Amino acid sequence: MRWIVRFMISCLIVLSLSGCLYPKERLKQNQIPYEDQVAAVQSAVDQYRKATGGLLPIKTRDMKTPIYQKYPIDFNKLVPRYMQEPPGNAYESGGVFQYVIVDAEKNPTVKLLDLRLAERIRDLKLRLQMYRDDHRYPPFKKMIAPGVFTLDYKKLGYEEPPHAVSPFSGNNLPFVIDGNGEIYIDYRIDLYNALKKEKHHYRPGDDIRDMLVKHSLFVPAYSLPYTIDAKTNEPVFLTK
Repeated sequence: MRWIVRFMISCLIVLSLSGCLYPKERLKQNQIPYEDQVAAVQSAVDQYRKATGGLLPIKTRDMKTPIYQKYPIDFNKLVPRYMQEPPGNAYESGGVFQYVIVDAEKNPTVKLLDLRLAERIRDLKLRLQMYRDDHRYPPFKKMIAPGVFTLDYKKLGYEEPPHAVSPFSGNNLPFVIDGNGEIYIDYRIDLYNALKKEKHHYRPGDDIRDMLVKHSLFVPAYSLPYTIDAKTNEPVFLTK
């Protein structure tokens, strides 16, 4: 019971600080991924690179940062010379998207990271930490791949399994946890549909997440690597 009480108190604190999560009021239009806004940022990035000899207008991140979170755009380097202001749906303007760069070395391309996914993970991590304060280990339920597990959500106080809404399809995506206690979003549903829909040349052992990136404005943030099962040609976790 103690962890439940602590969780409720923490929720009240989070709610009281929720206005700090975004610089401005989150208006409806600030939650829509506009293609023209992404194109405008891409143009500004291209101009910046041309003027600086190929440098990227990005914030510094640790080398161990996951690939799709590794190159967030620093709008301070683009505004006002290359664009008037950050897009309305950008975090910096009160929106829910972080503008990031993928394929940074070969073909720097602007994509969106949906920060609402981080909010869902934050809530789950809070409950998980409070559970571990009393029980030490996470409530693992089932191993679905080497080092990848589902959780017993009832032990964390959920009536229904929590989920994240996919920015690619709108599907409800489940969460998984690794042996180190890190939470990830499981994109296998989206990858399965993409493999069926799009032509590809991926082989077992290749990381296939890039398939989602190529055909969308978004990146599969907070994800583990995936590959193709040699027997079924379906997406599976890429484990070492």
